[in-house]
Amino acid sequence: MLRPRWLGLLVVLVGIIISFTLLGLWQLSVARDDATAQAVADAPQEPVVALTSLLQPHSGFPAVASNRRVSAVGHYDPTGQVLVPDRRLGSATGSWVVTPLVVDETGARLPVVRGFVRATTAPAPTTTGPVTVVGSAAPGESPDPTTPSLPAGQLGSVDLGRLVNLWPGDIYNAFVFAISETPDASAAVVPGGSATVGAIERIPPPPAPSGLTLRNAAYALQWWVFAVFAVYMYARMVREDHQQRLAEAAAPDPVPSPTPATTAGATRP
Repeated sequence: MLRPRWLGLLVVLVGIIISFTLLGLWQLSVARDDATAQAVADAPQEPVVALTSLLQPHSGFPAVASNRRVSAVGHYDPTGQVLVPDRRLGSATGSWVVTPLVVDETGARLPVVRGFVRATTAPAPTTTGPVTVVGSAAPGESPDPTTPSLPAGQLGSVDLGRLVNLWPGDIYNAFVFAISETPDASAAVVPGGSATVGAIERIPPPPAPSGLTLRNAAYALQWWVFAVFAVYMYARMVREDHQQRLAEAAAPDPVPSPTPATTAGATRP
């Protein structure tokens, strides 16, 4: 096994094992991501659940909560309403209207995207009384570097880190796209895509991609099988070579064939 030939093949084998193992781990990671994506894609078909059964203030946002329909009971705090400009709905450019909902059960604030407006202002909620909001959950957005240059009351993104400094009390580590309000607390709310300037238009939740989990898991297993097969072939080749060398060493030396003797000066009768 210490012969140069086998040492060289051993180096190749180690490279193959490392490569195939990493490829398998990559495919396994893809399979897990696809499983989460599939759960997110299926979330709109799941029954509506209470917000507090899925999320709590200060808790992390679970990946499978994306796009999940949740309901929350509370009251709007219009003093905390902000706009997120430079958003699109269909072919229109406008702003998201984000209003904090103070959830009755926890007292924490939940950012609610009540809708989309094509103007530079948005109407406040029509009531500060109890309201039940059903919406699609989403994780907070990344900070936007343009936020400091925006006018007061506007943010570059639904940045929960900024909102926690703007709003008093606790805040949920999530926001929701409002689907319905009971009673209706958004003035002149219309379906998304309507051309009413000044009205709040509902925003459909962003679509989620679906995944092929089993296929990627099978790919991961396939790469690892290749790695095991490479080890098996190397071990078999080394063993066969070793056995051949032992057989050659144990074989008796060949006996030389006798050569006919000749007599000097012998003549035929």
